[in-house]
Amino acid sequence: MISMLPKKGCLILAEPSILNDILFNRAVILLTEHNQEGSVGFIMNKPLSYTINDLIPEINATFLIYNGGPVEQDNLYFIHNVPELIPESIEISNGIYWGGNFEMTKQLINEGIIKKENIRFFLGYTGWETEQLEYELEENAWIIIENELKERIIGKNSQDFWKEKMSELGGEYLLFSNSPENPSLN
Repeated sequence: MISMLPKKGCLILAEPSILNDILFNRAVILLTEHNQEGSVGFIMNKPLSYTINDLIPEINATFLIYNGGPVEQDNLYFIHNVPELIPESIEISNGIYWGGNFEMTKQLINEGIIKKENIRFFLGYTGWETEQLEYELEENAWIIIENELKERIIGKNSQDFWKEKMSELGGEYLLFSNSPENPSLN
């Protein structure tokens, strides 16, 4: 089911049929780039078991780190909603920005000016080569929807995010939203 065309700032939901892929099972991905060269996004609902302070001890904060995807998992990325505070940010859409001056970001977090509602960190990202995302959409691996949360998505609790979006789609998706993550445990 292709509900809309992919564009920067939209959400990509894993179809319920993606059961055997641990990383993408029930994933909600924010698409941060989509052009002729391919697509990039970050998984918004797969928190890891450590914080920014675990990775960068000079940052005095306990913001969770998220698994952004399987590409370049040894690199740290971030999105935020405070471009006026973080120079060199790249606008995604809907008041959401990608990256920027990391030294300034560290300082503002330590000063308590940037809070967890303003920024989300990821190890790795999700990427698609030219036309790969379109092919996967035709194969019914993903559903594209608008990001109605806009910049508030950064502070969104991730635990039931996929389930909420499936419920909103209704129909057969409502059934999947209430099923266990691993159907064999039912």
